[in-house]
Amino acid sequence: MKYADMAITVSDLNQYIKNKIADDEYLNNVLVKGEISNFKNHYTGHMYFTLKDENCLIKCIMFKSYAQKLNFMPKDGMKVMAFGSVSVFERDGVYQIYVKAMEEDGLGDLYTKYQQLKQKLEKEGFFDENIKKKIPLMPKVIGVLTSQTGSVIRDIINVSTRRNPNVVIRLLPVPVQGEGASQKIAEGINYMNENNLADVLILARGGGSLEDLWPFNEEIVAHSIYNSKIPIISAVGHETDFTISDFVADLRAPTPSAAAELAVPDVYELKQKINTYQNRLRMSLLKKVQLMKLRYEKCLSSSVFKEPTRKIQEAYIKIDGYIKQLENLMKTKQEKEKTKYIKLIAKLDAYSPLKTLQRGYTIAEKNGNIIKSKKELNKDDIINLKLCDGDIQAKIL
Repeated sequence: MKYADMAITVSDLNQYIKNKIADDEYLNNVLVKGEISNFKNHYTGHMYFTLKDENCLIKCIMFKSYAQKLNFMPKDGMKVMAFGSVSVFERDGVYQIYVKAMEEDGLGDLYTKYQQLKQKLEKEGFFDENIKKKIPLMPKVIGVLTSQTGSVIRDIINVSTRRNPNVVIRLLPVPVQGEGASQKIAEGINYMNENNLADVLILARGGGSLEDLWPFNEEIVAHSIYNSKIPIISAVGHETDFTISDFVADLRAPTPSAAAELAVPDVYELKQKINTYQNRLRMSLLKKVQLMKLRYEKCLSSSVFKEPTRKIQEAYIKIDGYIKQLENLMKTKQEKEKTKYIKLIAKLDAYSPLKTLQRGYTIAEKNGNIIKSKKELNKDDIINLKLCDGDIQAKIL
């Protein structure tokens, strides 16, 4: 007998397994609890997600007719209890739960950690709008922290160079998921700042589950973004994904492509605006010239041009009057200041130490210091006596 005669097709095998599972009454009505991951709300109304615990996971699907009956919107990190049946999807050869009903069973551990860190950083002022830096109007160098491969960096390069062919894209490859990714991301942000390698930074990765995006929810990354001197645009996940990095960053973009649009101005649009401003300026100048021409014609018909010397003579008379007033003011001010000066000199002379000496007083000094008390003197001390006509020395007996 040939082995080919004994072989069955893949379809036959999957069909056999499906029938075996279908015959198990327990698997036809099963209630499973776990944490939602990789949730996708399809445009058809069907919901696709994974249920997991600490060690294992299983794929799930909830068709539109059942999903419409839910009283909550499932999302990654949510703990639920799902009721349904287990079956095999023959085409892919995988078994999954076809969920008919689902209830919330609390929040997942990651989601709880996310909320706790978010509340903590918000209280510490990491999200305050008044500390966020402005994105430069015309950056020359765009720094990008993302995976070296994949569509994210290609999208950023395509959008940026299309909007401004002269812009420089400086990529610093970093892991965007997995163990140790948060440390590498934080080190990358610090490195770009220490070496001043960009005018603005884009922190980017594609969408994913809460676990996939978790490095961007770590406190070490939040601190690096907060302390960055270079403005940072966060473009992590898709439009509906929000990470801690999005809240701390100076600007949040819904996608990496949108981040490139926010960071790089469209030079062709700017040129159009410049042309528009030039045309407006040209029209304004023409109107200004016409207005000045009308004023010039009006001036020609005025008395100033007919009798120019009369205005000059009137001006001379006014100037002479101002000069005389100024001279009088200066003279009066000078006399007042002179009187004040004489009084101050007399007062200063009265307070002079020499005047005091002339009245019979003496200044006693010891080692160059004025003696203020007899306690400062000892027997046989030599002191200096300052009189009005000179100094003498004396000895204490």
